Amino acid sequence: MLQYNLRCKEKIALGAIMSKFEYVKLADAIAADISNGTLKPGDRLPPQRNFAYDRGIAVSTASRVYTELLRRGLVIGEVGRGTFISGDVRREIEVMSEPRDARINFEVNYPLLPQQWAMIAKSLAGLGRVDALESALRASTSTGTKSARNAAAAYLARKDWTPQVDEIVFTANGKQSIAAALAALVPTGGRCGVEALTYPYVKSIAARLGITLVPIAMDEYGARPDAIQKAHRESHLTALYIQPTIHNPLGVTMNAARRADIMRVAEKLDLTIIEDTVYGFLADEAPLAALGPDRCLVLDSLSKKVAPGLALGILVAPPRLRESVMSAVRTGGWIASGHALAAGQRLMADGTVAELTRLKRIDATRRQQAAARHLAGYQVSADTRSYHLWLTLPPHWRSQTFVAAAARRGIALTPSSTFAIAHGHAPNAVRLALAPPSPEQLDSGLRTIASLLGTKEEDFDSTE
Repeated sequence: MLQYNLRCKEKIALGAIMSKFEYVKLADAIAADISNGTLKPGDRLPPQRNFAYDRGIAVSTASRVYTELLRRGLVIGEVGRGTFISGDVRREIEVMSEPRDARINFEVNYPLLPQQWAMIAKSLAGLGRVDALESALRASTSTGTKSARNAAAAYLARKDWTPQVDEIVFTANGKQSIAAALAALVPTGGRCGVEALTYPYVKSIAARLGITLVPIAMDEYGARPDAIQKAHRESHLTALYIQPTIHNPLGVTMNAARRADIMRVAEKLDLTIIEDTVYGFLADEAPLAALGPDRCLVLDSLSKKVAPGLALGILVAPPRLRESVMSAVRTGGWIASGHALAAGQRLMADGTVAELTRLKRIDATRRQQAAARHLAGYQVSADTRSYHLWLTLPPHWRSQTFVAAAARRGIALTPSSTFAIAHGHAPNAVRLALAPPSPEQLDSGLRTIASLLGTKEEDFDSTE
């Protein structure tokens, strides 16, 4: 690092008078060193104050240099650790799209049970009849059939909330439901408030729709109401996208007080909430819509509950938004196929999805118990009912290096930067998806991770 600092000094004379755009030149110099390999992924930049002193510039100018590097995606900031040269940041989203070739996959989170295939086959046996196929293979609409809407409304109902049948809109999968919700609520160029760490695909969907995501600070109860108000004052939000129940990736579930506070703020600021309840099937909490049905657009899908190959998306749109949501689904080309609708209807109506939900709740709890045993003594955040956990790494490890170390041992993990809305501001943590491994793989993988946590990053670097 000393040699690197000296090279920068040769490029930029100490004490030079900083022009209005001099910070861009400094950022360009560092970008050039990244491009030519002088600086490599994982290399740490000096603290901003040291950077400023070495170059004879103001700390505020150094801050602008680092901000510019973050904006370009060239560096990643890790809370409490510093600023590091990033790898290929585009891959952070790509790794979530398809499973990698890993011996033990803690990355893509689809829970599958050995007994579920016989249950699904029994439920869908009738779809092979000529009359059933004739109906299922016809062109479908954004609202499907009344029977499908009835089945979806009945399945989604909770103790304190039952969606109206005419509020149901369908898409081909959960990602398309998010896209339709954003497209219906937030204009191109508009801003949507999002929890600072969230489901990664929201970032790419918003980018394609021309929507700016504004990070909302969180605490142990989820999105903070005061942070929503602050973001709205500074950025004039149009909507909020949040996960109140079993948040991905943090596993946080909002308590009753926080839910009431969030709804009061949304009402005060006239914000519509896009409420993602994809993991809500693992808990009993009713959605925020129970407190404000006209204020919330609820979205869900069957992929986690049934299987990734049956990815029917479901939206519950209040009457004032229904036409806009339907239009977004049509114009986006996100209408579910008639066959998926027919399959989803059967699985929900005959109780198969409900039984799979019961079994997967038991399975998730057992997997969390196994994780708690193996990772005892480390900082883990998780809802004990969920299929994932958030592991804060010890100070001697960095997120991306830990992921690389695990990968060399045949284990796929997801770094915190994948979930961060503000690029470069990710905590030093990783997410473990507990659903994919078999019970034997789960134990083996957790043992390996626990062992790796006990080693030091420099030991890994020197021995691999």
